[in-house]
Amino acid sequence: MSGRAQLMWDEAVTGYDFGPDHPMDPVRLALTWKLVGAFGLDREAHVVAAKPAGESTLRLVHREDYIEAVKAASADPGSANGSSYGLGTLDDPAFAGMHEVSALIAGQSVGAAEAVWHGDALHAVNFAGGLHHAMPGSASGFCVYNDAALAIARLLELGAERVAYVDVDVHHGDGVQAAFWEDPRVLTISLHEHPRTLFPQTGWPGETGAESAEGSAVNVALPAGTADAGWLRAFHAVVPELIADFRPQVLVTQHGADTHFEDPLAHLAVSLDAQRAVQVACHDLAHEYADGRWVALGGGGYAVVEVVPRSWTHLVAIAAGRPVEPETVIPESWRQEVFARTRELAPLRMTDGRWPVSWAEWEAGYDPADRLDQAILDTRRAVFPLRGLLA
Repeated sequence: MSGRAQLMWDEAVTGYDFGPDHPMDPVRLALTWKLVGAFGLDREAHVVAAKPAGESTLRLVHREDYIEAVKAASADPGSANGSSYGLGTLDDPAFAGMHEVSALIAGQSVGAAEAVWHGDALHAVNFAGGLHHAMPGSASGFCVYNDAALAIARLLELGAERVAYVDVDVHHGDGVQAAFWEDPRVLTISLHEHPRTLFPQTGWPGETGAESAEGSAVNVALPAGTADAGWLRAFHAVVPELIADFRPQVLVTQHGADTHFEDPLAHLAVSLDAQRAVQVACHDLAHEYADGRWVALGGGGYAVVEVVPRSWTHLVAIAAGRPVEPETVIPESWRQEVFARTRELAPLRMTDGRWPVSWAEWEAGYDPADRLDQAILDTRRAVFPLRGLLA
């Protein structure tokens, strides 16, 4: 197996554009690519532009009538208004070429999965992916095709028997959970802001999978305001033990950057430094339990200058085996690029000044009156016994 990382990139993915007033500004992808290049990481990883996902691949997750509806809206955006497919809404306005660019993003994630499964790369990253809300028959939450679910479905098609999916976006990974709700071959774990206070209002601890796959869906619903120490405590109190038990053949992770304290659409208070720490933890879990096979995806993130490019550049660097130290000064060339594109001042360093991050290990004890510990307990009590583990 090649030890080299594969970075999926095609400039055309920046055409995934819902319009000038939409929070998912494709400049976040362009600026991430430029920052990756400013650090020379595009020379450390093998950069590949995969083909768009074809219809047979899209049908691994999505219904044929939905794919046809996306195609129709792509050709004539006005026809989507009032459709029953989640298209033409404020969250998912139709735009010309929507099918083509959505299939292209999906193709990058499927290509990443294929590269890792076939041994062409040990790690593969598609930071344009992670569109985890799309359902089999509808668009949702800025997501048209669910590239994360498609990557997992392709791994199963290729013969994988155990795939673990860890989603640390601030929003529940509802579309991926739905796609594999009845499939015990896929373990989905989502850490997200509590559904009482954030879209999509799902991801309760009691959502544990269908009767045929009990314990295969795991949800950690975090209180609004959770910051670095709590977020990392929750991750380490739930994820490693489940991954150790499941022993996946491939680890697929989604790294939405919208947990950040500057993100305008959510209410967690996580720093870039904690996001980097979880990226490192996912890398290490892949090596410990999945022979290093790791597919890493982007996701949400709407602080498009201050947060997203730095977070995902850290992700690419970790996957490429050349981590960027948090205190590293950002190249001036990139800062000039940011100002030219956005008229915003770019950050100076690859840190929020909170490195090294720390947290209290769950094994040292917990406080049943603490809201965060209650959330962790709710998840462990709901899922761990179903998997034969102590809650």
